[in-house]
Amino acid sequence: MALPEQSAAAALASSLESVLGSRAAANRVFEILELLQAEEEGIILCALRTCSRLFGALLERRELFVGQLPDQELPLPDNYSAEDKYKIWMRHRYNSCVNCLVELMGHESFQVKELSLSTLMKFVELEGKYPLVKAEWKGSFPRELLKLIVENLIPCEEDSSLLISRFQEYMEYDDIRYFVMKAVAENIGQVMQKTKEVPLPVYQQNVFSLISSISMPNKENEVVNFMIKQANQEERKVSKLKEHKRAFEKMWLGFLKHKLPTGLYKKVLVILHDSILPHLNEPTLMIDFLTVAYDIGGAISLLALNGLFVLIHQHNLEYPDFYKKLYSLLDPSIYHVKYRARFFHLADLFLSSSHLPAYLVAAFIKRLSRLALTAPPHALLMVIPFICNLFRRHPACKVLVHRPGGPEDLSEDPYIMDEEEPSESRALESSLWELQTLQSHYHPDVAQAAAVVNQSLSELEDDISELLELSAYELFDRELKKKATSVPLEFEQVRGLFGKNNSLFAEHFALE
Repeated sequence: MALPEQSAAAALASSLESVLGSRAAANRVFEILELLQAEEEGIILCALRTCSRLFGALLERRELFVGQLPDQELPLPDNYSAEDKYKIWMRHRYNSCVNCLVELMGHESFQVKELSLSTLMKFVELEGKYPLVKAEWKGSFPRELLKLIVENLIPCEEDSSLLISRFQEYMEYDDIRYFVMKAVAENIGQVMQKTKEVPLPVYQQNVFSLISSISMPNKENEVVNFMIKQANQEERKVSKLKEHKRAFEKMWLGFLKHKLPTGLYKKVLVILHDSILPHLNEPTLMIDFLTVAYDIGGAISLLALNGLFVLIHQHNLEYPDFYKKLYSLLDPSIYHVKYRARFFHLADLFLSSSHLPAYLVAAFIKRLSRLALTAPPHALLMVIPFICNLFRRHPACKVLVHRPGGPEDLSEDPYIMDEEEPSESRALESSLWELQTLQSHYHPDVAQAAAVVNQSLSELEDDISELLELSAYELFDRELKKKATSVPLEFEQVRGLFGKNNSLFAEHFALE
């Protein structure tokens, strides 16, 4: 007895052959479309492949109606020929097939989703070659079909990151990428408007998965890879890098103007400086997003530093109270967060100017030193050279080291740790007793590093780039690999049975 899937496959093959072989058997197309609604995964996959072959052939043979499609609920006027009536009817069946495929992009089986997507993208390519619009628009890109695909790639209720990763290969085509960006921008506006600014975590994560994977061209002559030949003037914009940047910019600004879940904020900020800002026509349009992110606090503020650095140094952004905000980010967590290396790399750049006032740099040195008292060893091995570099750039701050003795009581230290304004912290009136304390640290490498301030610092700055990424595991591993040298100890070698050199037993017994 034939299995249901085998029976279905045979029936589908028979229907396909009949429909393509004779217009008299056109009604058998319903047998194919019906099996797209089957419950068995194998039958659905077989029906999908059959639809792909059927409508692919009909598009190539130009047997689908071209132009404005009449409503199938209304009777056709008499001026249509039998040929036209057949093509109109078959075009409606094609539309039904597309709608079924779009629904199947939400099927529980990934194989069904994947095959539905690839079949729809095949239709996009064929509609581009054999347009279903009038001759004067020959070569017109099938935007509506692609828009439908994009809408179902970014649903509101289900994580579709796996299907999006499958879709990325199509975005290697410049025209597909361009129209996807325009479709996403439009979709974000429609969906987020309905929610009245309430975050939609699943939807926004899906959108991010799609748009963060977009790889933009850097030069005009790189925009040459098209799935569909562009014919009309409107669609020749696809070959212009400026138009790609404009679509990219509109898409990202539309996405970022809505409130994001915290986790997504971090993901955006991690890629912002190198994957988003360089491809915008006007990077300064990101100022509002970055300043809001910078004011949130915590890890999000640390991550916003990268984007702000690009805008400040490359686009002359003026940010009032920037150093006050940077100073406020210094809390115990900076020695523990996974973005520590990035933060200190940027802090190093921001504090590199020799024109910064001494009171400001002293406040940073003092707060970093105070926080270092509770920092782990691997962080201390990075921050101590960091502080020493600040002394080299700003000799006026060396008064902190050379001021004799620390306070006998911590309450006597004039430095005000809780003061938010660096100029009011009285850091220059204090001393760097914290580094002196670290010279007695349990880890010998830390104690040795802290002792450097007792000597005259060399003019050449320490290279901290390798220390920024130093982890506790690496530090432990380094200790394990150290070869221990023999340690001289004073002890009396054991002799005799009970270990005493001059006992009676030692004279008569020996340990072998």
